[in-house]
Amino acid sequence: MNSIWMYGQGSGHTPREPLQGYTVEAADGVIGHVDRQQDQPGMQHLVVDTGVWVFGKSVLIPAGAVTGIDTETRTVKVVVTQEQVKAAPRFTTDSETADHDYLSAVGDYYVSLRPAAAH
Repeated sequence: MNSIWMYGQGSGHTPREPLQGYTVEAADGVIGHVDRQQDQPGMQHLVVDTGVWVFGKSVLIPAGAVTGIDTETRTVKVVVTQEQVKAAPRFTTDSETADHDYLSAVGDYYVSLRPAAAH
């Protein structure tokens, strides 16, 4: 795996910081709320409950897509847009977080959204 599965230095995330319940904001609006998180090194990600926004589904967002965390407002900002999140590989069950093929597809998708200079 690569840096897409790790929080960036400027994200404001500290290890063991609970993010459950934080609002997740895309570049163009709210996506949902953090349902749970994985802080295992090299596999860090958020599972975000989108409510009715994406038909009541959850989405998996790699930590590398997080651009900032504000503990005052309980907000997580991500670099992607709402449409890009909707187009990501579909998350259906927690067993997928252990599925290498699924995680590779998600990681590849989010890496493909980065500007060329950031690869």
